[in-house]
Amino acid sequence: MPDITLVENHTLSPDDARAVAQKVADQMAADYEMTYAWEGEVLAFRRSGFSGTLALGEGRVQLDLDLGFMLKGFKTKIEQQVGANMRKLFSGDATEEA
Repeated sequence: MPDITLVENHTLSPDDARAVAQKVADQMAADYEMTYAWEGEVLAFRRSGFSGTLALGEGRVQLDLDLGFMLKGFKTKIEQQVGANMRKLFSGDATEEA
């Protein structure tokens, strides 16, 4: 069971939603040395301290995060920040701001 599960509804096309997810993954890979791979419409990612998946669905995206021991104490803060970022990214303007 993931430490954090966030679900966000969106009105993006499947291609736009995937473009947003890809842009974020590329940035996180560069900034945090994260590795990732697409498995169909699911983006699986990992780095030291956390791992998870971002599942794209029609009108919906679900993020599941597993936190390492050192990050578990920051769960509430991480959940709030990531939730705010997801709302911003998967709003209609996401492709320009991601």
